[in-house]
Amino acid sequence: MGKRYFCDYCDRSFQDNLHNRKKHLNGVQHLRAKRVWYDLFRDAAAILQEEQTKKPCRKFLQTGQCDFGSNCRFSHMTEQDLEKLSAQVQGEKRLKELQREGADIPPGTIEDWLDKRAQRLSAAQSNSALPEKPAPFQYPLGWPPVQELPPSLQAPPPGGWPVPPNLQWG
Repeated sequence: MGKRYFCDYCDRSFQDNLHNRKKHLNGVQHLRAKRVWYDLFRDAAAILQEEQTKKPCRKFLQTGQCDFGSNCRFSHMTEQDLEKLSAQVQGEKRLKELQREGADIPPGTIEDWLDKRAQRLSAAQSNSALPEKPAPFQYPLGWPPVQELPPSLQAPPPGGWPVPPNLQWG
């Protein structure tokens, strides 16, 4: 059967050779899936700027659906969505300004958590003579996301795989 290449962006696999891989990586579906993946990590200011330059999608406004989906050239955001996004951008700007001025950072930020953690660790080390072992790393609940595996990669059920009658010993 040979080696297979699995594309995480497209969630598909194919026989791994130079021709197939090059064809897939330059394909429209792969490039679209890759763009959608990276768009998930863009900041709100970039999204707002892009959405404000686009015209509204007529079909999306009329029916609530668009055949092009995330690949549409037009905006699928309503006025309320744009207002929420601009409020989020303004909040992020204010937070950055506060950090630059040296003002107290609101609770719930990473810096706040790191400070509290450092204080807890120093207090725990001063109270105990023996060094504490760090807790083993554990993934949060629900991580990694559950995906359906092909039957060849699934774990056997408890008690093992059932043996067909024509292959049993005896």
